[in-house]
Amino acid sequence: MPPSRSHIRTTVDAYLRRHPQEREVLSGLRLLLDGESEPCDRATLPAHLTCGAVVIDRELRVLHIGHKASGGKLLAPGGHVEADDRSLLATALREVHEETGLRPRDLCLTPRFLAAPVDIDVHDIDANPAKGEPAHRHYDVRFAFYLAAEGPPPPLALAADEICGARWLPLADVRCPKLRAKLLAAAGDGLDGRPEPVNASALLHDGRGRYLLHLRDQRDGIREPGTFALPGGGREVDDASTEATLRRELAEEAPGLEPAELMPYAVEETTDTDGLAMRVQIYSGRWNGDPDAIDLREGVMLRWFTPDVLDRLRLSPGLGELIRRHAAEHPSAAGPRRGGRRRPGAPLPDGTALHVVGVHLYLQDERGRVLLGLRHPDAEFGANQWHLLAGHCMRESALACLCREAREEAGLTVDPAGAELVHLLHLADPPGAHPRMQLFFRAASWSGSPKVLEPDRCVAWRWWEPKDLPAETVPYTRLAIEGILAGRRYSEPGRAEQ
Repeated sequence: MPPSRSHIRTTVDAYLRRHPQEREVLSGLRLLLDGESEPCDRATLPAHLTCGAVVIDRELRVLHIGHKASGGKLLAPGGHVEADDRSLLATALREVHEETGLRPRDLCLTPRFLAAPVDIDVHDIDANPAKGEPAHRHYDVRFAFYLAAEGPPPPLALAADEICGARWLPLADVRCPKLRAKLLAAAGDGLDGRPEPVNASALLHDGRGRYLLHLRDQRDGIREPGTFALPGGGREVDDASTEATLRRELAEEAPGLEPAELMPYAVEETTDTDGLAMRVQIYSGRWNGDPDAIDLREGVMLRWFTPDVLDRLRLSPGLGELIRRHAAEHPSAAGPRRGGRRRPGAPLPDGTALHVVGVHLYLQDERGRVLLGLRHPDAEFGANQWHLLAGHCMRESALACLCREAREEAGLTVDPAGAELVHLLHLADPPGAHPRMQLFFRAASWSGSPKVLEPDRCVAWRWWEPKDLPAETVPYTRLAIEGILAGRRYSEPGRAEQ
């Protein structure tokens, strides 16, 4: 069955709420939806719906193709709705695959537009006597996608019978003026061509070795139906962050399931119900409630399970490995162990000096440059000096601290599964301060563009060549970077390095 009239109406109404100035120009579309004819049928005249795909690469260029039927005019990929298309977005994906060879898994949704249309264009089509088609009008519903993979765009396999060429055009050169204006405005509001998580899930444990799983409904249209999965859901345009997405989803699906603290743990890659590549931000947290007391609004049930029984369950792909990895990395999730532990409140052994643990992000761009922040002139530490993104480890794992600081200081999302400890620097006797263990992690997988989010501490972010650091670099930061470049795992200020 083609997309239902209610699905189309919901999509159009949501679009008009975001763009009320277009109500008049789309008044004919609303009349079409109120009529008796099938709005997507190409035989419905004098107007019907079509769908297009706005494919955006890492350099913020948009894919245009030359249609032979229009004399080679450059347009976004797209075309008519077919009977087997279950949604308008599915039509756009099918058309871009047929015309360019790009598969759904080559693409992903943009956090800026998600599954909502970026534009609905109205254009007139000339008569085509060869096909027996009179002049008519298209209401073209367009969806935006990023390329999912890093690197240059993949090779295209153009439909030779329809397409005579393809070009990637900068936003300022996008052929449709209305679409061009929307994309340029979005570029100033976060549209950057870099995929980000558009789904969030909660990895919740009770501190006694049990993890909370959600049994999904066995129903069409649901991702991984009938499996045990993590509670969570998809991002919406108004969500300020993936944590906001997760808390909203928990409140909607399972009122009462309210973990006090959620920390970024990992970013998993999967596909959604349309076959698009999808990144899922996993948050870890602790909850000690009774699943049977939750008023579950979606799914079949919530249940606690220990890692040793996961092999007996039908799980969403990769979930068992994710839980076992978390349990191995976080012994506190497995509950108290017998023996060998110091009694709470007992005095420390004589001579013990408590150390502050600092966590630092050694982040490199595609050119190998390292990210440094310029400390505020009034900063308590490192005033007017360049320093790695860093913070103090609280009652959390070092990797959780790394992810939290990256998010809070610069708006970056770091995948802890790809973080590698590349250096340890011991400040055994800093003047006037506690001794410190400084951990330096290199992030293999991350997303976002550095933003100044704590201007009272850091006034600018900049990429520097690691072998040509600014003179005003925090001394121990310089020492650690030199150690990383030399392949050393450990440094002490004043210690002669071999």
